[in-house]
Amino acid sequence: MHTISKHYINGEWLASDAVSSVHSIINPATEEVVGELHFGGKADVDRAVQAARAAFPAFASSSLQSRVDILKAIVAEYEKRFDDLAKAVSTEMGAPLERIAKGAQVPIGMGHFQTAIALADSIEWETRRGSAIVTREAAGVCALITPWNWPLNQIACKVAPALLSGCTMVLKPSEFAALSGQIFAEIMDAAGVPAGVFNVVWGSGPDIGPHMASHPEVDVVSLTGSTAAGASVSRSAADSIKRVSLELGGKSPNIILEDAPLEEAVTKGVLHLLNNSGQSCNAPSRMLVPESRLAEAEAIAVAAMGSVKVGDPLAPDTTTGPLANGRQFERVQALIERAESEGARKLVGGTGRPEGLDKGYFVKPTLFSVPDNKATIARQEVFGPVLTMIPYRDEAHAVEMANDTEYGLSAYVYGGSIESARKVGRQIRAGQVHLNGAGPDLQAPFGGFKQSGLGREWGPAGVEEFTELRAMLGAE
Repeated sequence: MHTISKHYINGEWLASDAVSSVHSIINPATEEVVGELHFGGKADVDRAVQAARAAFPAFASSSLQSRVDILKAIVAEYEKRFDDLAKAVSTEMGAPLERIAKGAQVPIGMGHFQTAIALADSIEWETRRGSAIVTREAAGVCALITPWNWPLNQIACKVAPALLSGCTMVLKPSEFAALSGQIFAEIMDAAGVPAGVFNVVWGSGPDIGPHMASHPEVDVVSLTGSTAAGASVSRSAADSIKRVSLELGGKSPNIILEDAPLEEAVTKGVLHLLNNSGQSCNAPSRMLVPESRLAEAEAIAVAAMGSVKVGDPLAPDTTTGPLANGRQFERVQALIERAESEGARKLVGGTGRPEGLDKGYFVKPTLFSVPDNKATIARQEVFGPVLTMIPYRDEAHAVEMANDTEYGLSAYVYGGSIESARKVGRQIRAGQVHLNGAGPDLQAPFGGFKQSGLGREWGPAGVEEFTELRAMLGAE
């Protein structure tokens, strides 16, 4: 049993000042309790923010090289704990150990620190604009609130640029990703991050998130989560006029163009969706295919879904694990049931666990085909291994449906040439557009249009989120 009962505040491991409630840490593959997390309260947030505020002047004025040295020390400690982190992610959220935890979840977290190190000398920390000297300064004390689906990615893509910029911070990791969050805090401690610069408080989002966002000593709030959580944080932050950065939900379209190699494009789209059991805000969950080739595309997608191995995350051949928690399992089951009740044509999958699995939060890879973009399953974010296929008449119709969503985080376009894909990609209202199967790039800005969020993470844009511009006129 893992027990996490202390916060990390001002370089020390401290018990809560509050009467602590206990959250059970459940292995989603077995539904067994594997640990407990002791929640803190508003007083713990106050202690952490005070520590961050006290540490800010010295850290903000520290040299860029000293901050890069800290980032390098973090990478070194992170590498030492690589296997521990992979085991934690697999245990707490059911990520297949070899393919997902070791192959993606843990490496991408380290990648953000390596990217920040590489960017240090290329950021324009000081420039001339007319008669002014313009400098990028640390934005202040940051409240960081992160989710459970890509826990290390979403912690690291905030912490690394914040440290590089000279900010201090209070992190609230998801209670559903406490094991990896605890190890991350241990890494920061072992790397010698100065006391008060990095702090961790445990608690439930609805309880302490608003307090973090509204705290008068917090300058920046950065949240990754649902659109509802983003709206709540924005309301809490409004009275104190602080900067808010939000990376929220998505219902990403995947347009397969008429000239695309259909089997390759559809297969890659299906497998991309199923990565991380569909629990990615940028998952390509709406596949738009030419009306004349719908039947062919459906058959290819069914075959691709049948090729994955759903099961024990510790088995080396497992490609798809369970959903991360029981709450999400029930939500996905309800959405599948609703799609069936609304008349969506189910081609494979459905409610219930896959055959041979009688426990764990496993969901059958499921494919629906619907005639248009109006069905609930085509509009609501599912956050599970569920794909909706929709036919389009022509290119203009495909673009229209792709943009017919309240979200705008990511989009995917597959064409017979990069030129045809780029032409359509330029018409999509989304923060990222992946052309012809392109994967992630940690240098490229990540974030969304519309209700998918505000601001950008990753690369230089992610660093800029944690800075303020100061113009000094007449300085020379």
